[in-house]
Amino acid sequence: MGGPGTLAEFERSEMTETSSQPIPQKTKPSLFQQLELDMRLLGMIGAFVILCIGFNIVTDGRFLTPRNLFNLSIQSVSVAIMACGMVFIIVTRHIDLSVGALLATTSAVMAMTQTELLPRVLGMGLDHPATWIITILVGLAIGTLIGAFHGWMVGYLTIPAFIVTLGGFLVWRNVAWYLTSGQTIGPLDSNFLMFGGTNGTLGTTASWLFGLFASAIAIWALWGSRRAKAAHGFPVKPVWAEATLAGIIAASILGYVYILNSYAIPTRRLRRMFEARGETMPEGLIVGYGIPISVLILIIVAVTLTVVARKTRFGRYIFATGGNPDAAELSGINTRLLTVKIFALMGFLCAVSAVVASARLANHSNDIGTLDELRVIAAAVIGGTALSGGIGTIYGAILGALIMQALQSGMAMVGVDAPFQNIVVGSVLVLAVYIDIVYRKRLGGK
Repeated sequence: MGGPGTLAEFERSEMTETSSQPIPQKTKPSLFQQLELDMRLLGMIGAFVILCIGFNIVTDGRFLTPRNLFNLSIQSVSVAIMACGMVFIIVTRHIDLSVGALLATTSAVMAMTQTELLPRVLGMGLDHPATWIITILVGLAIGTLIGAFHGWMVGYLTIPAFIVTLGGFLVWRNVAWYLTSGQTIGPLDSNFLMFGGTNGTLGTTASWLFGLFASAIAIWALWGSRRAKAAHGFPVKPVWAEATLAGIIAASILGYVYILNSYAIPTRRLRRMFEARGETMPEGLIVGYGIPISVLILIIVAVTLTVVARKTRFGRYIFATGGNPDAAELSGINTRLLTVKIFALMGFLCAVSAVVASARLANHSNDIGTLDELRVIAAAVIGGTALSGGIGTIYGAILGALIMQALQSGMAMVGVDAPFQNIVVGSVLVLAVYIDIVYRKRLGGK
C-alpha cells in the first residue's frame, strides 16, 4: 500500500480529471466596458432624458421647445455655479448653509454700488463704461472675503461648518435687507444686465463658432489623455471607442447650440434693438438668441474647477483631505489653510451667481437666493457628491442642478402647486442619496 506504482496512478488520474475540465474563457467586454463610461453618470443622463420626454408628453410638446430649453438653461445657471463650489465643500466633509444668504448680500452690495455709491462718490451713473466692471469687482471681493472669514472660523477656530454657516445664513440674509432698507433696487446698469440671459447672448454666428471651438477642445483633450496613458504604459480604449465618444461629445455640443440658435428673438424686441441703434429692421428678419453669456460663465467655471480638481496640487489636496483628514494632515497638508481657501472660493462663486441672478431678474429683490442653499446642496448630492467626503464631480453637480430645475419647471408648466413641487424635489433628493448608497455598496462588494 502506498508504493510508487500507486502514487504514479494517482498522479495520472489527477492529470486526466484536470484535462477533462473545460478551460474558462475570457468573456468579451461589453460595449459600455469598452467605452469606459461612468455608469452612474449615464444613469443620471438617462433619468434627465426620461424626465424631459415625460414632461414634453404631458405638456403637449411645450417642454422641449427651444424657448423652454433656453429658459431652463438660464434658470439653472445660478444654482449650478454655486453647486460647483459646494462639491469641494462637501468633498472635504464640510457643509455651507449660507450660500443663498451670501448671494443676497453680494447682490445687495452690487446693486447699491451701481445705483448709490458710484454716482455719489465718483459721479459715475448707470451705463457708464466702467460701472459694471467696478460693480462686479466689488461684489467678487466682498463674497470672497466673507467666504474666507467662514473658512477661518471653521479651519482655525475649529467651529463646525454647520454652525458657522447656519449663523451666516441668518446674518447675511438680514445684512442684505439692511443694506437696501428692505427695498427692491433697480433698474440696474444695462451692461451689467447682459450677464443675466436674454439681455446678453453671443448670437447665432458666435455661438456656432464657440460650439466648433468647444468640440475641437474636447476632442483634443480626449486624444491628449489617450496619448498620456499610452506613454505611461496604461491600457487605452480601442480607437473606435475613442472616436465614438468624441462623436457623441461633439454632437451634444453642436446640438445644444442648434437648439439655442433656434429660439428666435421676438419681432417687437428685435425692432426695438434696431431702433436703439438708429436703424430700420428689415422685413421678415429672424434672428436667434444663441448661447447666453450666463451659460458661457457656467461653462468657464465648470472647466476651470474640473482642471483644478484633476490637474493641480490644490485639487489633489482637497480630495486627499476628504478621503482621510488625519492622514492628509500627517502627510504635511495644511488642512486649516486649505479650508479657508475652499470657503473663499465658495464665497467667490456665490458672488458670481449673484451677478447672474440679479442680472436675470433685472433688479435686486429681498427674496433673491431664498432656499438656494438647499437647492445647491441637493444638486451636488444628486450629482454624486458623497456626504461622507472624498468623492464628487463638477459635471455631476451641474447635471444635478439641471435635473432639479427641469423637475420644477416641468411641474410648474403642468400646474403643480409650489408646495407640492418642494415635496417632490425633497423626495427625489432622498431617493437619489439612497440609490447612491446602494450603488457604492455594490461597487465595494465587487
